[in-house]
Amino acid sequence: MIAVDSNVLVAAHRHDAPGHGAASAAVRALAEDRSPWAIPAPCIHEFLAVVTHPSIFDPPSTMDDALAQVEAWRASPSVELISESGRHWESLASVLGHSRAVGPRVHDARIAAICIDHGARTILSADRDFVRFPGIEARNPMAR
Repeated sequence: MIAVDSNVLVAAHRHDAPGHGAASAAVRALAEDRSPWAIPAPCIHEFLAVVTHPSIFDPPSTMDDALAQVEAWRASPSVELISESGRHWESLASVLGHSRAVGPRVHDARIAAICIDHGARTILSADRDFVRFPGIEARNPMAR
């Protein structure tokens, strides 16, 4: 299963974001395919925070538009919204222990642990920090 990070979701949604075409095509391909794909819950929260932030986008997306975008992704019959499982603490501690992530990278370790717990072994992300987490491969659909 492939998971999608918030930076890819943002680029897919915002026409004025760098990499919009590639990100939009990648998410559309996942949504239209029958293979399961996932969006980690923290990535949805971060997506909503970023696209509606007036200091990041001018003008920002309205919350109604951002929520409608999430609903459109949720309409894909093959998507799974994934979040912390009963094994989360053990998985997070393992990912943190192996990667030695600290500070802001703990957020990415949380996402990696959620993905691993749900069988997502690949994450589409422009964030290079995911390469440090064992058990998950990062691919940047916007890289040239």
